Amino acid sequence: MEYTFTLKYQLAEQDRNPDALIERLGEAGCEDALVGLGQPGRLALEFTREAESAQAAVRSALADVKRAIPRARLIEAAPDFVGLTDVAEIVGVSRQNMRKLMLNHVGSFPAPVHEGSASIWHLAEVLDWLGARGGYALERNMLETAKATLEVNLANEARRLAPKAARELELLIA
Repeated sequence: MEYTFTLKYQLAEQDRNPDALIERLGEAGCEDALVGLGQPGRLALEFTREAESAQAAVRSALADVKRAIPRARLIEAAPDFVGLTDVAEIVGVSRQNMRKLMLNHVGSFPAPVHEGSASIWHLAEVLDWLGARGGYALERNMLETAKATLEVNLANEARRLAPKAARELELLIA
């Protein structure tokens, strides 16, 4: 099956030559990625990768990028963090419809990761919720990909914490 996802990286100073970077990525197996270098010091790779699962596709892409650019630091895997407008586009409904669903189901609608003037959710959680309600045309690989990228982003954040702090906080927030 084919999976589409994006990996965003911060580049080390010595990895900022675009031609060398693209060559190394191709040699490492990233020829199925569109390369975005628009922001200085950043790299975005949009993969369309064939694999037996979304998790396998994302993990193999992470490994390929690691081989090509070992000093690059993963910032985010997408699709994961979304606003209501993003979800509405993915599901094929209006933003107003998504907002109405959220407001009418306050007790069961997934809690946002960030709440503010622009709230952010994990796409996998919202798609799971919509799938349980029924009546929405959800692509199986989109949900599977969203779960795989959520897993990567959570692991990336957990890695940033000191192991002892992570264990202590887990007891407090569980």
